[in-house]
Amino acid sequence: MTTDTKQILKMVLELPPIERAHLVNSLLSSLDQTDEHIDNLWRKEVEDRISAYKAGKIKSIALKEILSKYRK
Repeated sequence: MTTDTKQILKMVLELPPIERAHLVNSLLSSLDQTDEHIDNLWRKEVEDRISAYKAGKIKSIALKEILSKYRK
């Protein structure tokens, strides 16, 4: 961390919790930028999976079954 970043962090840590939470939310939101290329890849993946399901190439699994697998 640079000296400036350390100073900012020190100041931020002195803020009330609710203000720190708002700041964290703003910072995280600034990192969440959409990527059209990745969005298009996911869209194609979803369309391919739906087509495969409708064609009987893949089957669905009940949510209850999936959750039980990970609760063990």
